Amino acid sequence: MSKAGRSQEEIRRRNLGDLLRHVHLSGALSRSELADRMGLNRSTIMALTAELSAAGLVGEELPGDTGRAGRPSLVVRPERDRAHVLAFDVRVDRLVAARVGLGGEILDRREAVRPRAGADLEDVVGVLAGFGRELRRGARPGSVCVGVGAAYCGMIRPADGTVRYGPYIGWVDQAFGVELGARLGLPVLVGNEAHLGALAERDRGVGRGYDNLIYLHGDVGVGGGIIVGGKLLDGDGGYGCELGHMMVNPYNGRPCMCGSRGCLEAEVGEHALIDAAGRSGELSGREGVRAVVEAAAGGDAAAQEALRRVGDWLGIGVANLINLFNPGMVIFGGMLRDVYPGSEAQVRGRVETNAMLISRERVRLCVSALGDDVTLVGAAELAFSRLLAGPLEVLAEMRRRAAGQAALRRRALAL
Repeated sequence: MSKAGRSQEEIRRRNLGDLLRHVHLSGALSRSELADRMGLNRSTIMALTAELSAAGLVGEELPGDTGRAGRPSLVVRPERDRAHVLAFDVRVDRLVAARVGLGGEILDRREAVRPRAGADLEDVVGVLAGFGRELRRGARPGSVCVGVGAAYCGMIRPADGTVRYGPYIGWVDQAFGVELGARLGLPVLVGNEAHLGALAERDRGVGRGYDNLIYLHGDVGVGGGIIVGGKLLDGDGGYGCELGHMMVNPYNGRPCMCGSRGCLEAEVGEHALIDAAGRSGELSGREGVRAVVEAAAGGDAAAQEALRRVGDWLGIGVANLINLFNPGMVIFGGMLRDVYPGSEAQVRGRVETNAMLISRERVRLCVSALGDDVTLVGAAELAFSRLLAGPLEVLAEMRRRAAGQAALRRRALAL
């Protein structure tokens, strides 16, 4: 093939992915809207949608009554029931799995409690693989699984999904992605939960339209994702944005699981809030955090003071981040989504006192729009990433895998 021919093929492949990405993230769009968004003429859009429609990834239909004269532009929509991904969310105390259709809709889900009981790779993989098989069996006949993504509450090596360090549970260099992929018979992409939460909020949540944002995710500890110029800031090895280990209280800070003292997560995480409220040993987990928040709203003085204390340290951390990155938005997710409304005055007070006016004058502080599903949504988008980069090639690959697995099952049954 000539160099010019390769160039045209690359352009076509990229355009197919871009068009599919638009309808995947925005839902049904008319051909004319797609032409405007992509800067392509309508005949090119028609050719691209024809290819994707023939592959079963999109459908086309006439719009409703537009009230306009002339021939209406056909509407292109994602085929949610014909292409799906498996998404997994591994939290400190819960495992969540879902089948997510093209277009981002959660079609089916499973959940299980995860005991806080040390390095439990075998148990986690076993539960998730079982959920994955159930979810695939529940899919519409002919629907193709086009990817698998997982969010994990720890530091992840992106190349193979190894958990390099999972605090509070004790995972060190655990081959999570490889083990789960072997059980499912599918390649698995794994990402840090807060990194994926940042991308999910940018693409599907309150951060739409923002190229520079910071997402803070609270679980037992605190993680973060920073998007600069529309791209995730992930560091040299993929371990960047460990915002929970930013020092905020170096002199008399609480001990942190990382071995330091006074880290952000040590001062604002689950244990800090519950201890400050005088409820240690009595409450734990997201339910424990919410119990403190509800008690504060009901007038409990100790719970109110706990929220003020946590809000003060959280505000110092946010002020530092605003000075460093000048984000357009700071988003509070996970446990912090519950904590922020009750500590907003302290956070904003610290930002006004400690962040430079020029850096903070336009920043918005808000809670996650995706709620408890934010990291699950991020895992689903990670799973869709390969399809959106090369729709026809990835679809063909996954169909071959599915056909091969079906043939193996038939042979096993015949023995």
